[in-house]
Amino acid sequence: MTPMAATLSGGPVSEQIIYEHPVNEKTRTLLRLEHLFDQVSFHIPIRDAWNSRAAVGGILDIISIVNRTDLKAELLKDIERHMATLGRIAGSPGIDVKRLDQVLARLGQCRELLARHPGNLAQSLRDHDLLKAVQQRSPIPGGSCAFDLPQYHFWLERPHGHRLEDLQGWMQDISALEHTVRILLMVIRGSADDSRESAPQGFFQMSLDPQVPVHLVRVAVPAGLDLFAEISGGKHRFSVRFMESKGAGRSVQTRSDIPFTLACCAI
Repeated sequence: MTPMAATLSGGPVSEQIIYEHPVNEKTRTLLRLEHLFDQVSFHIPIRDAWNSRAAVGGILDIISIVNRTDLKAELLKDIERHMATLGRIAGSPGIDVKRLDQVLARLGQCRELLARHPGNLAQSLRDHDLLKAVQQRSPIPGGSCAFDLPQYHFWLERPHGHRLEDLQGWMQDISALEHTVRILLMVIRGSADDSRESAPQGFFQMSLDPQVPVHLVRVAVPAGLDLFAEISGGKHRFSVRFMESKGAGRSVQTRSDIPFTLACCAI
């Protein structure tokens, strides 16, 4: 099966814990944004004010990431690159053409949404007085408490319906970004076949082909194992250490041979 055939064929979901390691800065940014979008999506519907605080915190972190680079231009380049790559494999054996067309259509939709977005991503949120005030106080430990930000305290005491409307409106302003992040990561994650590997005494190392740029390394282990995977490395090689918890926050590399599933995602 080709790498994209793995993406387009699907398969049963097993009870595993997946550890991911981004090999380049672009993928690192995508994963952080996905994490924050998941955080915000979880907290927004919950009525408690502390959940609204957590949602606002996630939105402010998203704004901070977007501020660091011309993310819109970089995302558009990645979309074009992935669409070209997928277009070239359309006639490869094992490809589900219908599924491939669906992926290409979703990438095209992302490209259209970003291209239509006026100006920089999240610009309206950067200019929002309340969010700006909370952002300015956030680096101070406890800086967003009631006496520091009475306007924020007032907003948090509003009925949940009011807060929900605001939060959903703020997320709508960055919906094109969220949609693009999720589609790009879907394509990246699905671009590799899984392979069964073993880590003798808890250690595994692999060299990467510099001609095949890997974006993401994924390691899956059974959920019942009492250990976790530490992945490190860059575009030339990576290593995986399986660590056991020894209490008091201390972890050591296991001495056992650990079977695991590996995917090196390159597109």
